[in-house]
Amino acid sequence: MTLAELRAHLAKHSHLPDNTVVLLADAEGNDYSPLHAIDRAMYRPDTPTSGQLYLTEQQRPADCPPAPDDAIPALTLWPMH
Repeated sequence: MTLAELRAHLAKHSHLPDNTVVLLADAEGNDYSPLHAIDRAMYRPDTPTSGQLYLTEQQRPADCPPAPDDAIPALTLWPMH
């Protein structure tokens, strides 16, 4: 899903109150956790369904290797647990 697609999905629910909880599900859909944080990152897919996460240039300490050239900008949604 792209950020534009996420924005479109969220726009459909703009009538919900601001204190509506956002939940994340595990891959099986049998465990849920509130959204805890959102971080910018770089992502390099290994397969259509998984890949590697890297720090952005702004986040990366000098001793950390840079993201590969084919990594793309991404947002990471972190669950509370």
